[in-house]
Amino acid sequence: MNMTDLFSQIKEERLIGWMEKLINTPSVVGYYPEIHHLLEEFADEYGYEVLYDNRHTAYIYLNGKDETNTVVVGAHLDTIGMVVRSIAENGWLNVRNLGGVNFHSVEGENVYVHTRHNETYSGMLINQSHSVHVFDDARSRERDFAEMAIVLDEDVRTKEQTEALGVRPGDLVSVEPRFVTTDSGYIKSRHIDDKANVAVLFEVLALLAKNNLKPAYNTYFAFPINEEIGMGGRFVPADANEYLALDIGLVGGQQSGDEKKVSICAADRVTPYDWGLTTELFDLAEKYEIGAVMDIFYRYSSDASAAYQADNNLAPACIGMGCMTSHGYERTHKDGVFNTVKLALAYLLDRSMQSKEF
Repeated sequence: MNMTDLFSQIKEERLIGWMEKLINTPSVVGYYPEIHHLLEEFADEYGYEVLYDNRHTAYIYLNGKDETNTVVVGAHLDTIGMVVRSIAENGWLNVRNLGGVNFHSVEGENVYVHTRHNETYSGMLINQSHSVHVFDDARSRERDFAEMAIVLDEDVRTKEQTEALGVRPGDLVSVEPRFVTTDSGYIKSRHIDDKANVAVLFEVLALLAKNNLKPAYNTYFAFPINEEIGMGGRFVPADANEYLALDIGLVGGQQSGDEKKVSICAADRVTPYDWGLTTELFDLAEKYEIGAVMDIFYRYSSDASAAYQADNNLAPACIGMGCMTSHGYERTHKDGVFNTVKLALAYLLDRSMQSKEF
């Protein structure tokens, strides 16, 4: 099939709809029950099977035209959040961050505490000097996990009353995403990192199924649940020789990123990405006139660099839509999401530009 014709089948309503549903499904680092159920619903709709490893990474596997090569294309399901550290005597919850939470951004936000027996309680994340009318240091007190607390939306005033709800240390905490789209095409929400790229892979898989297309190589579509703590890609199926991570691109400062384009990452804080594979991605973007930039990412790693760092014998690469205010209340544009779908499709289906060294 002509690639341009395939690109024309990308459906905005379907793609953005999946993104919203994914974003609104809690999946803080390590919390997988709800998001795995959603993934299985998607797979059933398009005739795919979901497999899991012992780390609870989910996979959808497709045979390729060339079965002598196997690649991994991954987008992580987990989001930044918190874990309950202890219960204070007044019934408030002391927390510790999971991943790079910016507490200045989440102060005052609605949160959800997921307990061990499938009960979820809403609450609010506050600084312990929470009111300028009450505390002299309300503006100056540090915004770090040791200074923050969760107040549950329940009639609890003591540690014992909170414990009676079934809340315990180790319960996981997700943050209200507040998904919004604008008439100008911008998408604002928490957890665009990395639910937007999971939606990209949903769209890719839907298009492959609808057109009865095989990828060029055997492909594991991987959906880790612990990328935000640097663990997502460390285990890779033994037959894989490439790992393409789909993760957000960065915008601002010295970055080249653009919310309307897909970023191709040449290096992150861990490693340069594979020279040949990264060049191939850039050449594919030029070939198919996909809006793309080459960039390096500061204070950043991906599942691909985690896989490489864990001594897996593979070539790493990373792409993703430009995203403003990462790890805060994030923003991207639908054009950047579409361009990421296009480049992922080109990578999966057209390996004619591959270096002879591979």
